[in-house]
Amino acid sequence: MALGIQRAGFRHVALVERNHTACETLRTNGVSHGVTRSLPVCELDAAEVHYDRWAGQVHLLAGGPPCQSFSIAGKHAGETDSRNGFPHLFRAAQALRPQAILIENVQGLARSAFQPYLDYIALQLRYPSVTARPNEVWPSHKQRLERLTRERAHLDLEYRVYGPRILNLVDYGVPQQRRRLFIVALRSDLQVEWEWPTPTHSQDALLYEQWGTGVYWERHQLTPPKPPLALTNRVGRLRACPAPTEAPWRTVRDALIGLPTPVDGQVCPSIANHIGISGARAYYGHSGSAYDAPAKTLKAGDHGVPGGENMLLSDDGAVRYFTVRESARLQTFPDDYIFCGSRTEAMRQIGNALPVRVAELLAGRLLALLTATQSKRIKSQPSARQLAHPLLDIVGL
Repeated sequence: MALGIQRAGFRHVALVERNHTACETLRTNGVSHGVTRSLPVCELDAAEVHYDRWAGQVHLLAGGPPCQSFSIAGKHAGETDSRNGFPHLFRAAQALRPQAILIENVQGLARSAFQPYLDYIALQLRYPSVTARPNEVWPSHKQRLERLTRERAHLDLEYRVYGPRILNLVDYGVPQQRRRLFIVALRSDLQVEWEWPTPTHSQDALLYEQWGTGVYWERHQLTPPKPPLALTNRVGRLRACPAPTEAPWRTVRDALIGLPTPVDGQVCPSIANHIGISGARAYYGHSGSAYDAPAKTLKAGDHGVPGGENMLLSDDGAVRYFTVRESARLQTFPDDYIFCGSRTEAMRQIGNALPVRVAELLAGRLLALLTATQSKRIKSQPSARQLAHPLLDIVGL
């Protein structure tokens, strides 16, 4: 998220992260990618940060509150889980009063069991200045916020909340089936509207290139295989139809192009974090990702995670683990982005990451909205700060 938002044109005021190895990764890449150039990473738990220090300086508050509380693979403790980071995001929003808020989380947050809390998140984002009272539980706080909505109250600090919206990131150029939940909030006084991005890639376009024209196989200098039986009837229709307007879904083969085949235990001298690891095996429900389709969802685990999402199924039927670098490619990180720590730590960072490409896409749309708003204000009455700081600032959690 930090790298994608920075690439979109924002300047980071602070990056709040408590995991030491993740902070080392951010610091290591700060010089080459500009992520931490203006201020150092705040290696703190979000609960310990006094956000008032950046009051009036921040245009965008972006965060991926810890998702284990709501993940399908977790204990499903939800809002009662001590790892729930949303209360700290609410506190940051109240203190910073940013023009925009961007939140990413797991799609499990949208399950029916968590729907009441998801509704509460949207309400608290709408009215961040109406905080919970001492010892007040969230259902009671939610009722007070709902009363404000019924009464059509207009407060000094209020946001227009968009979402939650679940996007499959493969539809936006990520070579991976990865569904994530997003929420965007824009300060009401800006009087701007948010529109979710239209998908840019499609499965139909991939199938058209593979089985309609065969250009996919030509691009990879491969002999076209026989179409799968399940696609036999569809192939004829594909060949008779005009080309889809979207770009094709990106496959594992597309993502890994140019990377040498890893060797177990051996460092690749020209490519960082590209070391093969032995021990992969297939079994029921753990079969790996096929070369010529988008990868299964990468997870924040080293190996042996459910579904074989961190494993590659080769053309000859053999399986092996993705290297750290290959996993980073599937999350659209550039090859010169270095991951610190052991393989386990690196895979945890990658599996928990928002793909860079999508972070840049969403942040770019927000930047366009905010800069247009700022330009109008400058024309009417420019302030010293607006003239001195043309770029927009962000705190990332």
